[in-house]
Amino acid sequence: MAATRAGCDAIGLVFYAPSPRFVSIEQARKIVAGLPPFVAAVGLFVDAGEHEIRSVLSQVRLDILQFHGEETAQDCNKYEMPFIKAVRVRESTNLLQYASDYADARALLLDTYKEGKAGGTGEVFDWKMIPEGLSKPIILAGGLTPANVTQAINQVRPYAVDVSGGVEKSKGIKNAAKIAAFMQGVEDAAL
Repeated sequence: MAATRAGCDAIGLVFYAPSPRFVSIEQARKIVAGLPPFVAAVGLFVDAGEHEIRSVLSQVRLDILQFHGEETAQDCNKYEMPFIKAVRVRESTNLLQYASDYADARALLLDTYKEGKAGGTGEVFDWKMIPEGLSKPIILAGGLTPANVTQAINQVRPYAVDVSGGVEKSKGIKNAAKIAAFMQGVEDAAL
């Protein structure tokens, strides 16, 4: 709710049990029920099975799906819902190929690659690895904080930014003051 008060356009609900940010179905339903109009509920999954995703969808109203694992484009398209495909970026990542392979994705979320981690590393990747002219909108993630979000937006010019750890007081526990500072950093960017 602090994020919505600060002016965010979407909130993420993590349906990945190993994450410290994991939410139960009951928690997710309560959060979604309290969202103001025009704030999207994003369901984040990591290599979840079809049954698990459909179970969540039958119980929680989600506006868009976000896939953070090794899901194929076919896997992502099974649900007849808009989706975002997360890509963990490293030197060998071909973002132009990802944009082509996931042609139905609404956006590519670019996060930092770290061996054995699906995301949430709190580390920034080299933004210069993002090629010009991607055919998909970019959602920039990976190590964003109130201190660097303005610079990130000014340099990368993403469609949106995604933050989690950068606005937490401890793993999985958000800090309202850090959220407000982050949103101020977004506003301060030269758009």
